[in-house]
Amino acid sequence: MWWGKSPRRSHSLTHSSFKDIQDICKEEDQEEEEQPQASASTSAAEKTKTPRTRKASSVFHRVRIATAAVRTFNSLQTRSSPHPRPAGEKRIVVYLTSLHVVRRTFEDCRTVQSILRGFRLWIDERDLSMDSGFLEELKSILGKEDLALPQVFIGGRYLGGVEEIQNLYETGELKQVLDGFPTAKPGVCNRCGGLRFVLCGNCNGSRKYYSEKGGFRICFLCNENGLVRCPSCC
Repeated sequence: MWWGKSPRRSHSLTHSSFKDIQDICKEEDQEEEEQPQASASTSAAEKTKTPRTRKASSVFHRVRIATAAVRTFNSLQTRSSPHPRPAGEKRIVVYLTSLHVVRRTFEDCRTVQSILRGFRLWIDERDLSMDSGFLEELKSILGKEDLALPQVFIGGRYLGGVEEIQNLYETGELKQVLDGFPTAKPGVCNRCGGLRFVLCGNCNGSRKYYSEKGGFRICFLCNENGLVRCPSCC
C-alpha cells in the first residue's frame, strides 16, 4: 500500500550533508597541520638567517673599527713626524718651557738657553708649553713620568739638566762637546719671529677644516694649539 513505503529523500540529504561536514573538517585539520609546519619552517629559516645576519653585522662592525684605527694611527704618525727625536746627528736638542708658572724651572730654562746660544750654534728648542707632544716624547725617551726641565741632548747623547750644563760650561768641556756643530743663521726667523711655531696652513689654527665629502673634520696636522713647527728655522 502507499502508506507502507518509506520516503528516501531524507537519507540522501543526510548522507550528503555529513560528507560535506567531514570534508570541511578534513580541510581544517589539514590547514592546522600545515600552519605549524609553516611556522616551524619560518622559525627554522629565521634561525638559519639570524646567525648569518649577526655574523655579517659583526664583521661589518669589525671592519669599521679597523678602518677607524688605521686612520687614527696614520693621523698620529702624520702629527708626530714634524718632531724628530734626538738622533746621533749634529743636533742640539733642548726640552724647555717658556711659561712663568714655576719660577725656578723658568730660570733654569733661561740659563741653559743663554749658555748654549752663546756659542752661536743652531739649537732645536722644543717648548713643552707650545706643544704637549714634546712632553710625551721626552717621557718615552727617558722612560719616566717625573721630569724636570730643562733637558739637553747633544749629538744624540743625553747630557742632563741645568746643573750638568753649567758644570760642563765652567770646566770648558762643553765647548769641546759642541765642536763641529752647525752654526745658527744671523738674525731672527722672518716667518715665526723666533717662536719656532706658525699657524697650521690646513686649518688656520682652528683645529678643524672643511671637506666636501665629510664636512668639517678635525685637523691632525697641527698640535692642540693649532700650530705647526716653523718649516724655515726648525
